[in-house]
Amino acid sequence: MLPRPARSALPLAGLALLGACAQQGDFGRPAPSAWNGLIETTGTLSARTRGEPASLFPLTDDEIALRDRAWRFLMPASTRDVFLDALANLTRARVLPPGWRWPDVADYHESLLGGPFASAVSRYRRLGDDATADARLIPPFAATAAKVAEADGLRLRSLPFVRTLSDDDVREAAMRVAENRCLVAWVRLSVAERIEGYRYAAEHLLIEVPGPEAVAAERSVTALSGRRALLDPLLPPDAAARCGLAPGPAVSAAVAAPPLVVKN
Repeated sequence: MLPRPARSALPLAGLALLGACAQQGDFGRPAPSAWNGLIETTGTLSARTRGEPASLFPLTDDEIALRDRAWRFLMPASTRDVFLDALANLTRARVLPPGWRWPDVADYHESLLGGPFASAVSRYRRLGDDATADARLIPPFAATAAKVAEADGLRLRSLPFVRTLSDDDVREAAMRVAENRCLVAWVRLSVAERIEGYRYAAEHLLIEVPGPEAVAAERSVTALSGRRALLDPLLPPDAAARCGLAPGPAVSAAVAAPPLVVKN
């Protein structure tokens, strides 16, 4: 019989194997396929089981684009480990809950120094390239998120005028709106965590392997921090806490927020 630690690791190992089999498309994102569709469907059902917002409605083109653009920010910048990447992909797909593993601010720095490299210059260059790539992807994500939010507003405003809707229809519509908003909140939170990891790495590299390349790397991180501000107007500041992605103050039943959608 396997020892207890080994037995407890088996479910995660099986899930990681499932995630590792996901077929990759452009830029490492999951390619459209029956297998990847199964993973996404499993994630939706798992999220519903946990009580997270997850709708069975089909995705609009903009909602698909939003999820594609979210991919980079929901996958860790720090790891190149196949097992951890697979677990991260299953977390992104919501097969695993988002909070099963809280990020460590030192992870990215450790990954920079974890493998062989010719000189410290390459470490600073990778840091700068990663931060710059993130910064370039934030504006199109924010623009897509704004389009999705506009469509969701139309969806909610139209509900009272469609008399043939069932309670299930209204619930699924509300769930999709919440699902979209929580995805944006998750990305916004992840971008903040990435910036912290990049800044930690820049500061520690400056002490460990000081060099003039540190200036360019720091500028890239600062530019990313500036671009992150584009995500702030999309949602209230406490959106991540409301979505269960970050700790927040407890809200009593007496002052709880009203339901998202009520069918007349």
